[in-house]
Amino acid sequence: MSARPDRDRRAAGEAAHALLSLYDDALPVVYGYFVRRCGDRGTAEDLTSETFLAAMDAARKDDPPPIAVPWLLGVARHKLADHYRRRHDRFTDPVAEVPEPPGVDDCDAELDRLVAESVLARLTEPHRTVLVLRYMDDCSVGECAELIGRTVHATEALLVRARRAFREQYPEGGTS
Repeated sequence: MSARPDRDRRAAGEAAHALLSLYDDALPVVYGYFVRRCGDRGTAEDLTSETFLAAMDAARKDDPPPIAVPWLLGVARHKLADHYRRRHDRFTDPVAEVPEPPGVDDCDAELDRLVAESVLARLTEPHRTVLVLRYMDDCSVGECAELIGRTVHATEALLVRARRAFREQYPEGGTS
């Protein structure tokens, strides 16, 4: 008897377990992906469910893919494309000018942003706060220090630790 079926079954079990442990962190990212693109909560909820069902089907395969948030967002992109293909009214609204399709770089940048938001949500409050103030709100280190009630030197040290924590949780290399 071959060891291959046991190894495949074990890999599928590990993939299913990985998906379940990732679910709480991934759900808001996947749902947010759909809400921003559909504008309809019901559709976003349905597509989120379809995405996780497809992920569970993939996790049960003999050779499951490595399940992570970026992989789930790839599945979500396919589910969204399928949704728009299925829509009956997709040709009823005339468009004056055909918009340029988004480039691959646009999709990668959006995916990086979503993954970064997910990583930020998992950081401690002080790390998340200082990173958001410094890099999203474009505050200087001095302004950050004043807003969080620390000295400039303490804020610089906090930024070093926060960047390290972010890098440790960010998927290896990102998408771009």
